[in-house]
Formats: sequence, structure tokens, C-alpha cells
Amino acid sequence: MADGEEVIYTSLEVLIAVGCCLGNMLVIWAVWSCRALSQTTFCFVASLAVADLLVGAVAVPFAVVVDGRLKTSFHCCLFISCVVIVLTQASVHSLLAIAVDRYLRVYNPLRYRGAVKKKHLWTAVTICWLSAFILGLIPMLGWHKKDTTTAENSTITCHFITVIHMSYMVNFNFLACILTPTIIMMVLYLLLFNMISKQLRKGVGIRAVESTSFYHKERRLANSLALVLVLFAVCWLPLHIMNTLDYYMIVKVPPVAFHVGILLSHANSAINPIVYAFKVPKIKMAYKSILMKMTSSEQKGDQSSQTLDNNNILMTFNIQTTL
Repeated sequence: MADGEEVIYTSLEVLIAVGCCLGNMLVIWAVWSCRALSQTTFCFVASLAVADLLVGAVAVPFAVVVDGRLKTSFHCCLFISCVVIVLTQASVHSLLAIAVDRYLRVYNPLRYRGAVKKKHLWTAVTICWLSAFILGLIPMLGWHKKDTTTAENSTITCHFITVIHMSYMVNFNFLACILTPTIIMMVLYLLLFNMISKQLRKGVGIRAVESTSFYHKERRLANSLALVLVLFAVCWLPLHIMNTLDYYMIVKVPPVAFHVGILLSHANSAINPIVYAFKVPKIKMAYKSILMKMTSSEQKGDQSSQTLDNNNILMTFNIQTTL
């Protein structure tokens, strides 16, 4: 990149990283502190927020570093590149867990409530992250650029494409680990909306009014979470499609286009907290509660400080009067 383009790219990455960190810390805080967000779906949302937070705190700085800005050993560069992939996989798996959870909740709500316990939830979250690490660290086990291994013991200029083999990125990471789960999630949401529509048309249940209310709430939440999935696809597919076109030499993709694709993929992690604020009422209320508490604490601190200052002034005045 030219110097001007590099400055713009780095500045945008910094802004995205700050947005990722602040927004997703708020999501995690909301889920942690609000009882209304204690159900399983929101725990998976928190898992997704952790992945998005780490994108801002770790993946974005690493992505900037592996763009030729660091000289390091081969395996250090490879590890840094793999961490970026791991966090992408964690996002995908958290989204998949959310889709499966929503589907099961609507498919058999009575059995779901009785069967799904906290231990199942934490097991699912652990599986999401463990599988993300396994799939993302595969290049460390040998699926990396063989033609650069001669420089393993020397210092190299760290580039993502210098150490990560594009056959892994295209054939495995994209087609198997991102595109396939995305298609599965879309099918699950289609089935979910179909089930909800049928139940609303029937208007049946143990109590018709309660049943209708339940399915209306499920549809609203499913709409919001499906939007999160659509935004994920919109933000991530362009980069992977460009990788595929370039790898199979169908089209020569310019470097600027790749950098735009990278920025778009990172921006996805900053978008989700905004979507929750506008589309998920429970999270929106939790945001407001947190911000009100913060504002209240600041006002109390200011009042205490003002009271202390007034007391000091009064004491000084009394001393002077006495003298």
C-alpha cells in the first residue's frame, strides 16, 4: 500500500477496534448483570460478544501486524495469523449455537425448558471455543506455506499470505468451516420461522393466549438474531469470495479490494452491539440500566466532591473569623 492508503487503513482499523471493544464490553456487562438476559440464548450472545471483543483487542492489532509491519520468526508469524482465524471460527460457532438453541426452543418448548440446564450451556460454549481453537490452529500442525519453511529459523517480514496456505483458507476455512455452517444456520432460521408461522395460524397450545404471546416473542427475537447472521454473511463473504477468485486465478483481485474486505469483516464485530440496541428490547433495557447507573454514580461523585469543597470553604471561613 502507498503511505496515504496505509494511514487510512490503519486509522480505520483503530476506530473499528475501539468500537468492537467498547460495544461488546457493554453487551457482556448487560448479560452478566441483567436477570432478564439469563436464558441460554443470551449466554451464547455473550460468547459471541467475547469473540467480537477479542477481534477488537487482539485480531485487529494482529491483522495490522501481519500486513508486513513486523519482522519475526516464521512460527511466531504463523501463530499470530492463526489467532485471527480462531476468533473468526469462535464467532461462527457462537452464531451456530444461537441458531440451534432458537430452533430447539421453538421445536419443543416444554421439553427444552426441562432438559436444558446450566451445565449443558457451559458444555456447549466450551465446545464452541475448543472447536474454534482446533480448526483455527490446524496450520500450526503443518498446513502452511511449505516454500517458506526454509526460513523458519530466521527473521521474516510477517505477512498473512506468506505463512498461511490459501488452499487451507479457501477449501477448508471458507468452504467447510464458514460457508457450510452459514448455510446450515440459514436453513435452521427458515425452519424456525416456518414453525412459528404455523403455530401462530393455529393459535393452539395449553393456553392459546400464552402460546400466541410466546411465539410472537420468539419471532421478534429470531428476526433480530437472523439479522445478526445476515450481517455476518454480508461482512465476511466478500473477503472469502475474493480469496477464492484469486486462489483459483479466476480474477486478479487488487490489494486495495482485499484491504476493504478485511475492514468489512472486522467491522462486523462492531456492528452487533448496535443491532442488539435497536432490535432486542431486553438488551436495550439492560444498556439503559447500565448507562443510568454510570450516570448516577458520576452525579453522586460530583455531589460528594462539591459537598467536600463547600465544607472546606466553610471551615476555612470559620477559622479566619475566629482569628
